[in-house]
Amino acid sequence: MAKKKEQPKKEKKKKFIKEAIKRPGTFTAKAHKKGITSAQLQRNVLDNPDDYDEKTVKQANLRKTLVGLNNKRKTKKDS
Repeated sequence: MAKKKEQPKKEKKKKFIKEAIKRPGTFTAKAHKKGITSAQLQRNVLDNPDDYDEKTVKQANLRKTLVGLNNKRKTKKDS
């Protein structure tokens, strides 16, 4: 059996992000429709997940993850 070549970490990260984002802009559109920012909607959804459908909860969790990754990347650049 041949072993698979492992992808470098950066390629895996980018692939993860591309695969995770199925419908770009829908979470932001939901927030703007309610008249709030996506950060406010994220907080509302994560504080009360039972009030929202499963897809919205997953979108909020994905936004939280991606914002965290972006902040981590920014602090690395500044250092």
